[in-house]
Amino acid sequence: MIKVENLRKSFGGFHAVDGASLEIAKGSITGLIGPNGAGKSTLFNVIAGVYAPTSGRVLLDGQDITGLPPHDLFHRGLLRTFQIAHEFSSMTCRENLMMVPAGQSGETLWNTWFGRKRIADEERALRAKADEVLDFLTISHLADHKAGQVSGGQKKLLELGRTMMVDARIVFLDEVGAGVNRTLLNTIGDAIQRLNAERGYTFVVCSPIRRASLRSCASLPWNVRPTA
Repeated sequence: MIKVENLRKSFGGFHAVDGASLEIAKGSITGLIGPNGAGKSTLFNVIAGVYAPTSGRVLLDGQDITGLPPHDLFHRGLLRTFQIAHEFSSMTCRENLMMVPAGQSGETLWNTWFGRKRIADEERALRAKADEVLDFLTISHLADHKAGQVSGGQKKLLELGRTMMVDARIVFLDEVGAGVNRTLLNTIGDAIQRLNAERGYTFVVCSPIRRASLRSCASLPWNVRPTA
C-alpha cells in the first residue's frame, strides 16, 4: 500500500532521514521502531506531507504522492496522529470528532443563510456518527467533556476516533503509547486491532526503543513487526 524509495530529508547539514526504503502491506499493522533521534517522526512527517523530502519517493497504491500537502493526503485516506495530541481543547470530545469531515455545508457563508435545513441534517448525521465512534472507543461518557480536560490516553483515543470519522485507509500512529497507562493502552490496542480486522484499516505504529516502551508493546493484543 505504501512504498518508500530511498527517502532523504536534510535540515541544513543534518541528515534526519538518510536513504530510508520500506514497504507497508495493505491490511497490516506494522511497527517502525528505533531509538530517540533516529528520524522516525521525521519519516512520518515526510510521508504524511508535513515536510517535502530532499530526495526519494513515496508511493500510495502505486501513485506518486511525494511532497503532496497533508490536506491532499487526507482526501486520499492517509492520516496521522501525533505523539502529543492535537485536540481542540475548548471544544467537547464530540465536537472534536464532528468537525473532522471536509466539505460540510456550514463552512460556507451562503449556506448559513439559505441552507440551514441542510446544515441541520448534516449535523444530526455527524453527531450520530461521532457518538458511534465514541461508543466504539469506550469513551462515550466523555462526549460532553472539554477535550482539553481529559487524560492523555483519552486524548490518544480521541485522535484515533478522528480517523474513524472519515474512514481512513492508512493511519500513521506516532508513539501512541507515550504517557498512557496500561489500562488505556490495552483499550487503544483493542481499538486498533478491531479497526484492522473489521474495517480493513492499515496501521503504521512508531515506537522508540526503551525498556518501558518494549514492555508496553508486549502488553498490546497485536504483534508489532519492526521494519527499521
